[in-house]
Amino acid sequence: MEAAGVIEELGEDVSGLEVGQNVICLAQTGMWREIVAVPATNVFIMPDEMSYEEGAAIPLSYLTAYFMLFDFGNLRPGKSLLVHIAAGGVGWAATQLAKTVDNVTVFGTASASKHDAIKENGVDHPIDYRTRDYSEEIKNISPKGVDVVLDPLGGADTSKGLQLLRPMGKIVTYGSANMVKGENRNLMKMAKTLWQSTSVSPVSLVKTNKAIAGFQLAHLTGEIELVRSAFQDILNMYKDGKIKPRIDSVWAFEQVAEAMQQMNERRNIGKVILSPEKEPTKPAEGDAAPTSPLKKKKPSLFRRLSKRASRSKDEGEKKDEVKQEEQEKADDSKATNGHVQQTPEDEKIDDEAAKTEEKVDEAVKQEEAPTEPDTQEEKKDEAPAEEPEKIEVAVENPAETDDAKAAAADIVADEKPVENEEKADGVASQEI
Repeated sequence: MEAAGVIEELGEDVSGLEVGQNVICLAQTGMWREIVAVPATNVFIMPDEMSYEEGAAIPLSYLTAYFMLFDFGNLRPGKSLLVHIAAGGVGWAATQLAKTVDNVTVFGTASASKHDAIKENGVDHPIDYRTRDYSEEIKNISPKGVDVVLDPLGGADTSKGLQLLRPMGKIVTYGSANMVKGENRNLMKMAKTLWQSTSVSPVSLVKTNKAIAGFQLAHLTGEIELVRSAFQDILNMYKDGKIKPRIDSVWAFEQVAEAMQQMNERRNIGKVILSPEKEPTKPAEGDAAPTSPLKKKKPSLFRRLSKRASRSKDEGEKKDEVKQEEQEKADDSKATNGHVQQTPEDEKIDDEAAKTEEKVDEAVKQEEAPTEPDTQEEKKDEAPAEEPEKIEVAVENPAETDDAKAAAADIVADEKPVENEEKADGVASQEI
């Protein structure tokens, strides 16, 4: 949604901007590119002392914090504020903007390793949300609670935020981070978080003199003058030295996965920036490049059982395919009558079959008298010596007629094309 760069070209009827100017721009999406086209109303001239990285880090975070604090929150001198994820982009911006108002007390949640950084940025009371209940910590310091809560978490934390508000206090929700924790989606957790985030009775708000509001900058694109006025005020604060974005890290476009993982693992303090001018860096020795922008998480029992069942099914299907292929090979081997190399088992079966055929032929000889004995001897003499296997089916029966001989000759003639056809099938199968 945010970027900074140089104007390459202007559209027709665009005034107040020039090619070559350094600018900051906003858009609904599609800013992870080297060249983008945006409406002129969403373009702002960048101060000379501002870097491109700072320009890209300011719009979304500082505009979100600005509207929540000064429009919804009506933050005034002497008030108190709770900032969740105080080391993130919006949290960092909210702390700086709050400190432009006199005598504002800021409570900020962050992991212990980031406390020094957020205290330097203006947080008066850092709280380690991983080891302490932030609600109890705040009430120990300020028994009546706080005046403004900025809530990007949703769910049960929204209810806790309402409980922390003083009379005439306001909670502004701008996200539901609790709804999408972890790598795997949990529909039950999402539904529970959504229900907890909306289970607020207007009657209870009336009785306690509290307010709840929601904000998302992406849904404010139609209010061009409102956004431009607020952003110009932010740029003036930057020029006066009242605010300064913190850049956690700058990544090449090719390393977007690593950049996303930096944020997902909450290792960043400030903004994570993508730059087309940044060269990809190789991971340090011993560090494996991330394969996913999300942390690996052990799958649920249902997913593991589903994968195991699917894997067993696939293995069973593969075994059936192997058995079928072996059977087809065995059938093809028998059909070619010796043209395919046989196994010892196949040869044994063929020998037994030949013996059985001889016994049947002997029985036929005893029941039927030979009608052409001389002719039978001539047929035996005519058998080709070099291919005895091809014609053995044609010389066993003494009662064979001339038609049978013709059929036997056809068998010999047809066997060679069958072999070629099988070879062709074998080549096609290998190519596939």
